[in-house]
Amino acid sequence: MTMKLDPHDPRFSGIEPFASKLWLASPTMHGDEQRWVQDAFDKNWITTAGENINEVERQMAEYIGVNYAVGLSCGTAALHLAIRLAGEKLYGIPKVGHGSMEGKRVFASDMTFDATVNPITYEGGEPVFIDTEADTWNMDPVALEKAFEIYPEVKLIVVAHLYGTPGKIDEIKAVADKHGALIVEDAAESLGATYKGKQTGTFGDYSVISFNGNKIITGSSGGMLLCSDKADADKIRKWSTQSREAAPWYQHEELGYNYRMSNIIAGVVRGQIPYLEGHIAEKKRIYEQYREGLKDLPVTMNPFDAENSTPNFWLSCALIDESAMAPMVRGEQDYLYRSETGKSSPQEILDALAMFNTEGRPVWKPMHMQPIYRSHAFVTVDGNGRGQSNAYIAGTMTDVGADIFRRGLCLPSDITMTEEQQDVIIDIIHRCFK
Repeated sequence: MTMKLDPHDPRFSGIEPFASKLWLASPTMHGDEQRWVQDAFDKNWITTAGENINEVERQMAEYIGVNYAVGLSCGTAALHLAIRLAGEKLYGIPKVGHGSMEGKRVFASDMTFDATVNPITYEGGEPVFIDTEADTWNMDPVALEKAFEIYPEVKLIVVAHLYGTPGKIDEIKAVADKHGALIVEDAAESLGATYKGKQTGTFGDYSVISFNGNKIITGSSGGMLLCSDKADADKIRKWSTQSREAAPWYQHEELGYNYRMSNIIAGVVRGQIPYLEGHIAEKKRIYEQYREGLKDLPVTMNPFDAENSTPNFWLSCALIDESAMAPMVRGEQDYLYRSETGKSSPQEILDALAMFNTEGRPVWKPMHMQPIYRSHAFVTVDGNGRGQSNAYIAGTMTDVGADIFRRGLCLPSDITMTEEQQDVIIDIIHRCFK
C-alpha cells in the first residue's frame, strides 16, 4: 500500500504540471463587480445597508421566483435563522439562551457539507441523518418515510441539493406534508438549478442560497434566506441586525445576531448576477466533456434526473465502478491505497491530479460518519442504520452515502479551465487505470 504516488511513475510520462494551479471551483470575476463596490464607496454605504443590498435582494427574489430574499453574511447564517424561525413556528419562542429546537429531533440530509447540519445543533436540536439515494445523490424519500416510522414526532426536515443537482423534492415534500413537517431547503450549491421547471429555493417553507467564494456566483461570502411571507422576512432582517427595537436608544426584546450582508459584498454579488446563466452553461460544458472523455473507463458521472430536473452542474464528480476499485482505506486524517492494473481509487486519482498542480476533492463524507455526529441516529431504506452489523449472521447493511464516499471524487470544475487543460486532466485519469 502507498500513501503518495511516485512522481516518476512511468504511467504519467510526458505530462508536465500546469504552470498555474487548476482549482476545483474558484471565483470568476468579470469587472462589473468592481463597479458596484466602487459605487458603495462613492456613496459611503460601507455598512449593512445600501442600494446594492436592496437591488441584490430584489433581483434574486425575482430570478428564483420567491416573494422575499433577505441578504445575510453567509449561507450558514441563513440556515441558522431559517431553523430558528422554523423552530419558533413549531414550538414557540424559547427562553433566552435556549434554542428553538432544544430537545427536538430534526431529519437532515446525510451526504452534505456540515454547514447544512450544524445550525440544527446551534438551536439545540438533534440531527437524525437520512441516507442518500443513488439516482441524484440526495436525501432518499423512502428512507425519510422510514425515519417517520421510527420518530413520528419529528416536525422539521433540512434537505440539501448536492453539487447543484436537485433531489427528489416532490417525493420529499409529499412525505413532509403527510406528517405535517416543515422543510428548510438548503439550495446553497444549486442556485439556478430547476426541478419540473421551478428553481430550487422555492420548495422549502424556508430556503437558503450561498454566495461563498466557490459557488456558481459569488460575493466572496454572503447568502440569502428565501421565504414567501413578509412577516418572516421582516423577522429575519430584525434578528440579523441584533434585534434592535424601534426606540430612541438601543433596546432589545429578542436575541439577535450580526448576520446582515455587507453592502460591499452585495456589490460583488450584484456584479455577478448577470453572468449566472453563462456560468451554468460553462459548468454544463465541463460536465459533458468529462462524461464524453471518461465514457470508456469504468466510471460514471454524478447522476441527475434528466426528465424532471436541470442541474447547475456546479461540481462534476466521478464514481468508480465497484469492479474497478483498487484497494483503498481511509483513517481520520490520512489514507492508503494500492495501484492495480485496470483499476484505481479516488485517492490515487486525487494524488495524480495534485502531482500536476490540479485540485480535486473527495465527495462529502456523510454526516453519520463524522466523529462529531457518530452518536446520532442514521436511517436507511431498511430502517435504523446504526448497529446493524452482526458477527453471527451473514448480511449486508444498506449505506448508500458511505458507498458514494468510498468510490466517488469531485473533479476540477473551474470555469477558467480550458478544454485543452481538461483534456489533460482526462488523460491523467485514464493513466491512473493503466
